[in-house]
Parts: sequence; structure tokens; C-alpha cells
Amino acid sequence: MNKQEFSDFLKDINLSKKEFAELSNISYNTVNNWNDDNRPIPPWVESWLKNYSKANIYEDLKNKVFKIENIEINRYP
Repeated sequence: MNKQEFSDFLKDINLSKKEFAELSNISYNTVNNWNDDNRPIPPWVESWLKNYSKANIYEDLKNKVFKIENIEINRYP
């Protein structure tokens, strides 16, 4: 994943670099300093972003189903 792909993916899932840094427990400066040459984006980042995106889609879908079925969402973490 290059820097442009990283930025585009973050934009697609409505996540800022700062939010990504906080969620992944990485310094914002580290994330901001990633580039394509001497500080490449670590390989795990792409799968992390895909999993984060899928988890958000799942949560949205689950909440919609619970609402339709009149299931109290707080009972199910």
C-alpha cells in the first residue's frame, strides 16, 4: 500500500489519520511520516483498514436489523 492508497482508503471509510493513529495505538507523527520511500507504510495496515471497514459495515447492518426487529441493542455488545 502506498501513501496515496492509504489516504484514499482513509477517506473512503471516513477515518482521519489522527483517528487511525488513536485506534491503532500509534503516534500520529509516525503515521504522518509514512511515505513511499524511506518510511513505507507497514504491511499490516492494509488488512487492518479492511477489517475496520468490514466491522463498521457489520455494526451498521446489525443495528438496522435490531431496529427492524425491535431488539434492544444495548443487550448485545
